[in-house]
Amino acid sequence: MLLPTYDVFDESRYFHPAEKQQTVEFHGQSLGLTICEDAWNDENFWPNRRYDRDPIVELFQQGTDVLLNISASPYSIDKRALRVDMLRAIAVHNRKPVVYVNQFGGNDSLIFDGASVALTPDGKVAAQALAFEEDLVLFDTETGEGEIHEQPRQEIEYAFRALVTGARDYVHKCGFKKVLVGLSGGIDSAVVAAMAVEALGAENVLGVSMPGPFSSEGSKSDAAAVAKNLGIEFMTLPISDVFEAYRAALKPAFGRRKEDVTEENIQARIRGNYLMALSNKFGSMVLSTGNKSELSVGYCTLYGDMAGGLAVISDVPKLMVYELAKWINRERELIPRSTIEKAPSAELRPDQKDEDSLPPYDVLDRILKAYIEDLKSPQEIADKYGFEIKLVRDIAALVDRTEYKRKQSAPGLKITSRAFGFGRPVPDRAEIYSIERGYR
Repeated sequence: MLLPTYDVFDESRYFHPAEKQQTVEFHGQSLGLTICEDAWNDENFWPNRRYDRDPIVELFQQGTDVLLNISASPYSIDKRALRVDMLRAIAVHNRKPVVYVNQFGGNDSLIFDGASVALTPDGKVAAQALAFEEDLVLFDTETGEGEIHEQPRQEIEYAFRALVTGARDYVHKCGFKKVLVGLSGGIDSAVVAAMAVEALGAENVLGVSMPGPFSSEGSKSDAAAVAKNLGIEFMTLPISDVFEAYRAALKPAFGRRKEDVTEENIQARIRGNYLMALSNKFGSMVLSTGNKSELSVGYCTLYGDMAGGLAVISDVPKLMVYELAKWINRERELIPRSTIEKAPSAELRPDQKDEDSLPPYDVLDRILKAYIEDLKSPQEIADKYGFEIKLVRDIAALVDRTEYKRKQSAPGLKITSRAFGFGRPVPDRAEIYSIERGYR
């Protein structure tokens, strides 16, 4: 009955809402059947409701004994607790069992986590299905007894399994069996490679090291080490000779102009060409390795490190990448400690560090979350965290200006409340802020 049209949802384009509904008699009980959004409008739970009607209330007024909700509810961080709290409020207020059955699997950028649940009239979780797996559990609506299947305890494990599920299904549904990952020796590519192994098996992952003139020995050895630890095939294709050929070919056009970001981007684009050539030759999908922090502010190269078929961690902030790496290493060191501990660098010029161009990631990630996910204005962000308003406005302006890059990037997997893609059309509230405040 309720058709969402916010974020990634556009259901009114495809469906007409039901005008009325009625309970279904089944084995002596009246079942109230609802679909997804129908359960997300409880006035006892939500301070601000999106819809005037509440299908749940209407069904209970008809004498519903058991409320059923069948859903295709996509995963996002911290959403599972919200779901259970919402369903518990319905069960307790109406003093009836509530059964929630959710889809599992990945479809393009969306990841459905399953984790179906049944609650007793007092709000107790009596049955719980597995997350990110097909599962069958039994729940007795009369006795309130049910089967509880184990869930990931930590949110970071839940996020990891979501990304693995999304990557596996996207690759397979696109008709691929194998993937390529450019291994730079950095933490982002190491985490993506580990996820690829979990999703597809080590035998289906190829790691490619493409050292250039500014690649450190530590990065080269770290790339080889993570490939060895993961048990994947590893290949080294240097780019320095090709880079020099580019320089020579472009010298007549560039003249005496100083080297700048142009030469940095050429290196990234050579690597992108290498990976796409291997993709064509071997029939493998390239997994790009850029994180959300970089993609937000344009710290990435079109047709270079952005090249690929799927951007696995494009909705994962940089600091969360470190959390994922530590979780991946929980039992043994798959990602070398040196990879985790060294300062992030693109290594496209001598002694380059990310912080040469960006604020520290603990600052940047807070600004980006507030601006992109929470839809706060630069002034609100500066006031909340005590940051200089100029810094926040500069970051917000980078986010806005970089939309043209993101429009050309590989599709990514959504795990936060607001990811780049069709759930964030531009101009948006954030874009409107930047225009209204006059700092663009």
